[in-house]
Amino acid sequence: MTEKTTIKNAILNGLYDQQYQGHQLLTPQLVGNVDGTIWDTLRSELTTCKSFTWVVAFITADMVTPLKVVMADLARQGIKGTLITSDYLGFNSPQMFRELLKIPNLKVLLADVAGFHTKGYYFTHDDYTTALIGSANFTRAALLKNYETMLKVTSTRNATLLSQITDEIQRLRLQSEPLTAGWVTKYAEDWQPPKIRTRGKNGAQRIVPNKMQEAALKELQNLTSRGAGKGLVISATGTGKTYLGAFAVKKACPRKFLYVVHREQIARKTMESFRRVIDGPQSDFGLISGGHHDFSPRYLFATVQTLAQKKLLQTLSPKMFDYILIDEAHRVAAPSYQRLMNHFQPAFWLGMTATPDRMDNQDVYGMFDYHIAYEIRLNDALNNQMLVPFHYVGVEDYEVDGKVISETTKLNRLVASDRVKYVLTQLDYYGYCGSQARGLVFCSRQEEARELARQFTASGHPAVALTNQDSNQRRQMAVQRLENGELEYIITVDLFNEGVDIPSLNQIVMLRNTQSQIVFLQQLGRGLRKYPGKDFVTVIDFIGNYKHNYMIPLALNDDTSRDQDRTRREVQLPQNIGVSTINFSRIASERILASIEKTKLDSMVELRRAYHELQQRLGRRPLLLDFLYHGSVSPIVFAQNKLLANYGTFLRKVGEKIALTQYENQVLSFVTKELLNGKRAHELILLSMLQEYQEITKEQAIEAFHQSGCYINNELLQSLMKVLSLQFFDVKAGKQTKKQQYGDQPLVIFANGKYRLNSQIIEALKQDPDFYSLYIDAIKTGLALSKNYDQGHQFTLYQQYDRKDVCRLLNWPLDVSAPMYGYRVAENECPIFITYQKQSAKKRNAIYDNQLQDGQSLRWYTRSPRHLSSAEVQRLLAGVNDGKPKVKLHLFVKQSDAVGKQFYYLGTAKIDPKSVKEELLGEKKKATVGMNLVLKHPLSNTMNEILFEE
Repeated sequence: MTEKTTIKNAILNGLYDQQYQGHQLLTPQLVGNVDGTIWDTLRSELTTCKSFTWVVAFITADMVTPLKVVMADLARQGIKGTLITSDYLGFNSPQMFRELLKIPNLKVLLADVAGFHTKGYYFTHDDYTTALIGSANFTRAALLKNYETMLKVTSTRNATLLSQITDEIQRLRLQSEPLTAGWVTKYAEDWQPPKIRTRGKNGAQRIVPNKMQEAALKELQNLTSRGAGKGLVISATGTGKTYLGAFAVKKACPRKFLYVVHREQIARKTMESFRRVIDGPQSDFGLISGGHHDFSPRYLFATVQTLAQKKLLQTLSPKMFDYILIDEAHRVAAPSYQRLMNHFQPAFWLGMTATPDRMDNQDVYGMFDYHIAYEIRLNDALNNQMLVPFHYVGVEDYEVDGKVISETTKLNRLVASDRVKYVLTQLDYYGYCGSQARGLVFCSRQEEARELARQFTASGHPAVALTNQDSNQRRQMAVQRLENGELEYIITVDLFNEGVDIPSLNQIVMLRNTQSQIVFLQQLGRGLRKYPGKDFVTVIDFIGNYKHNYMIPLALNDDTSRDQDRTRREVQLPQNIGVSTINFSRIASERILASIEKTKLDSMVELRRAYHELQQRLGRRPLLLDFLYHGSVSPIVFAQNKLLANYGTFLRKVGEKIALTQYENQVLSFVTKELLNGKRAHELILLSMLQEYQEITKEQAIEAFHQSGCYINNELLQSLMKVLSLQFFDVKAGKQTKKQQYGDQPLVIFANGKYRLNSQIIEALKQDPDFYSLYIDAIKTGLALSKNYDQGHQFTLYQQYDRKDVCRLLNWPLDVSAPMYGYRVAENECPIFITYQKQSAKKRNAIYDNQLQDGQSLRWYTRSPRHLSSAEVQRLLAGVNDGKPKVKLHLFVKQSDAVGKQFYYLGTAKIDPKSVKEELLGEKKKATVGMNLVLKHPLSNTMNEILFEE
């Protein structure tokens, strides 16, 4: 099919009749922020176009930041664009115009047109132009959150639509002038920010709980009403935990209250916040710190250093306070805090922290009786607009002579003048919100911090270095100078991770290796506090050849699943958290992906660590379902680990006393390895029912399948028993393995129209509590995971399957995955497995060049030697010419062998009869038959990026 025919069919498919072949990029469609975002579509078009012209009325500086990342990559390819905008209604700020001027491959024109209010995005490709026209301006809200509608259409060079677009753009160009620094200066002199309409009366605003604080207060009330003496609130930095504490104390109305923290500055500030909420007289509030020892006020705010002094504690009654709040509660394992907790006996202890998961393995959860009253994680806080949105930019660190910054780079290279110039150039390019930089720079060494501060200052960017050798007074002075605008940057080494409040920060700069997700989030969180006039914070991460680069996407996405494939997707695809964006330059992305490939995310060391963290949180032995519900390690990771037969095996490895018989282990291994992934729920539903009832009828099972939304037919019922009787695994190559792993008797017996478990399993469930617990857990976890799949069909579009999964889900009687290789033509169905990027030309499958022809078809080849007359080929082609194929084709694709055994399901496909021909492939000119496979569902943009974009 020619390019022209492809475009023609795509346009007819979208505007005339769906019977014409569509195309994921070319078919006319509506684009919005429901399934993905408008920015996803614009970014995808940008990365594939030859040039572009945008005609957009309103633009905000916060959306220019992610645009710059894409434009920097396009600049390396020599691709340029034009942006036509205006000063209509004064919406566009001078700062936004200044940021546009920093993009060298973007020509900005100012249209002198009255009432300029258009929103059009035009992208030129080799033989066609794509246009997006509709309601969305280039603003963060419009492209990421608002309900907006954009019509995306494609036009060829000879089309009337493209001619109209070209003429209109040319008319606008003639009525426009280039954006210059001089114009911006003049514009800024008279510019006034547009007035924002506000509701309510003027005057002091009453402080009331927000939505998430109300939920937390309710959970705290539930906790105390149950008689609990302790509780822990986990609240991301900047989410208002101080006010939450004040609301909680006001509601509890204690006789005498104590607040404890590690710094006087925080204690003083917190006291004022509590007074604003509780609204009592000044005499009700007192400070215990240094020379302040007045214990008479009702509400006391103390530093732990003062209060924990042994002589002072001895003078205070253990019953003195009936409500004690420990701020930064992750510190409670320290001796000073322990002295307080061992001495005082309040009615309730409340702990508040942003980071309860400690790197030192201290059990913070246990010290609050494992009572997690409420948890506000970073992603939740961002989605609920409790924090300032951020734009994370991962850029490649400085490179010279092919050498990139790494963990072992010497100091003289870290502070080389060329690297410092490069860093400052990037900081200026990606910018910040506001008129002046207020940045916090994290680097790796104290000497580096001092030298960077000297060079920053010499380059006109006043900076100061702070280390743990500096006094608290000097630190406070530096913060004050930054807030006053005397400094642009504070450069430090992990000093400001927590406990320091600089709301005006508008840039976070990471010039060091990421070695901890906790520390990464602490440092990111420094810039997320709300501040007047601060619409966003820019986070610029300089990514070198670091071993731990893989931690960056894990930290940004709060991903603790240890799922390698999910981590790859988080780097490959643009990510948004609410209206915050995560952006990697192409080179930075490659460095992170290389780190992921070298890292074993599911190593036993990592699984043990995650297990103990969750155990601390729960105060008991975690089960697989706990990992799933608490967003920790994916249960699939445990199931796929080759060192673990089942979760009981893992528990023994971490020192738990689990005594299982050989057969109990085999049954658990079967449920874990074959069923827990949830890709077909039928077996799990049946096993769940049989655990509860001794036997069930075939009709009862069918009714349960229907109620769970599962498809049902005779082939499925036969397959179900083949699997649960273990006959499915009875192939010559796998017989011995099956007996060793799963035992040699059916798990389920079907006789006289009824299903029942075998007697050994029934007895084990009655007699062995460990087996009962692990067996039920595996089934419940599998049923929970099955919700990720459309159980009404054999396969779910764009989910992943391996060859064994496909054999089972196609209801085949035997697992013939081992000899299947690229495809298997069965009587009615044929699964086809394609590895798109061949890793080695020497590999057998490398001769098959499965090229993506367009968004809906792949060129595919049979194995060799095959001819048009071959029986296998004839079965494939039966009925194709008549439009009534006898064999249903299922297409499964993965990017490369490096990603493992899992293939994405792209749906069913049909053979284009005109494309079928016999060909000679490879050096040895082996005969094969090539054909175009046309997908029923045009490929989504997401799948296209994951599978086919280099």
